[in-house]
Amino acid sequence: MRRLFAILILVLGLGLQTAVLAEVQWRETNREVQGKTWNDPKTSDGIEIYGRNGTITIVTPKRITVRVYTILGQIVSQATLQPGTSELRLNSRGIYLVRIGNITQKVAI
Repeated sequence: MRRLFAILILVLGLGLQTAVLAEVQWRETNREVQGKTWNDPKTSDGIEIYGRNGTITIVTPKRITVRVYTILGQIVSQATLQPGTSELRLNSRGIYLVRIGNITQKVAI
């Protein structure tokens, strides 16, 4: 019975994870972002990550693959971003982990 319950929770969790992923989409923008929360060009190849007002913003000089996770490790978004500024508006405020290549950054929104 416990095993069946665990499988049910796992299946429901995967279903919710897919639903969360479907609700959010990256949007390319051309505007400058005020209120940076992180910028370390030495370790990030010039990639900048901002978190502000329910939005995660990434500025990149090259094409990158980005993954956004909750602090519990559930994937929220996975996308390949083109050079420039891209934004991801999230429905829930909180702390997220943004992973780009071998860089992982904590972002609070």
